Amino acid sequence: MRAIDFHVHLPTPEWLDVTMKGYTEAAEKYFRSPVARKTVDEVAEEYRRLDLLALLLAWDAETATHRPRLSNEFVADAVRAHPDTFVGFGSVDPLKGEEAVRGVEKIKELGLKGVKLHPSIQKFAPDDERYWPVFARCQDLGLITLFHTGTSGIGAGMPGGQGIRLDYCRPIRLDTVAAEFPELQLIAAHFGAPWHEELLAIAVHKTNVHIDISGYAPHNIPESVQRALKGRLQDQFLFGSDYPFIQPERCLEELAGLGFPDQVMEKLLLGNGKRLLGLE
Repeated sequence: MRAIDFHVHLPTPEWLDVTMKGYTEAAEKYFRSPVARKTVDEVAEEYRRLDLLALLLAWDAETATHRPRLSNEFVADAVRAHPDTFVGFGSVDPLKGEEAVRGVEKIKELGLKGVKLHPSIQKFAPDDERYWPVFARCQDLGLITLFHTGTSGIGAGMPGGQGIRLDYCRPIRLDTVAAEFPELQLIAAHFGAPWHEELLAIAVHKTNVHIDISGYAPHNIPESVQRALKGRLQDQFLFGSDYPFIQPERCLEELAGLGFPDQVMEKLLLGNGKRLLGLE
C-alpha cells in the first residue's frame, strides 16, 4: 500500500446528481476541475492501480439541504465489494436528534470506521451541546469523527454562498468537542484553512485532534502548516486528496517535491492513518 487517502467522495450519479444537486457546479468551478461520473467499480480500479487505500465518505444533510443522503449502506456495500482498496465512514445528520444517535449505532453495525460531519452544510455548530449525544455515542463505540473545517468549495462564488455558513466550520468549535470527549478521535479536514493557525494550536494542545491535508494542491499548503507537519505535529497529520475534485496522483507527485524527510512522509501517507484506523 502506497498511501491512505482519507478524503474520498464517490463521483457516482447518486452523489453528484442527487445528494449534491445544485452544488456540484459551484464546486467544479471553485476547484477548476470538471468531474466525470464513475461507477463504484471504476473508482475502485483507479485506486487499485495507484496502490492506494481510499476512505469513502457517506453524506447526510437532508434536514438543511432537502436533498437525499448518500447512505451509509451505499458506502458499506462499496467497502464489502472492494475490501482491498476501500474503507468507509458513514454520516449522520445531527439535526435529526435521536435518529442521528441511532444512525451512529447503525454505522458501527455496518462495519464502517467513523462518521463524516459537515457543519456548514448540515447547519449545526459542533460546540452546541444539543448535538453532543452524537459525539458521545461515537466515543462509546470507538468511531472516528471527521469534520469539514475551514472554507468550502461547495457554494463558493455564489450569491450568499448558497446559504452555507462558514462560521460553523471554524476549527475553534472543535476545541470544545475534543476537550469534552477526550477519547474521541477527531479529524479536521482541509487543515481548517483559512483558520489553519487556530487548528494548529488546537492540535498541539489536544492529541486526539488529527489534521488531513485534503482539498488543496500540496504546493498551496501554507508554510506554517508544512512546518507543523515536519515538526511537532508530524504524528497527527493525515494524507487526503478530496477526490474527485483533486486527484490523488497529483497530490502525491507534488508532495514528493516539497522536500519532507522520509520519516515524515511515511507517517503522513501511511503510519498515522494505519494507527488511527487500527490497520497495523
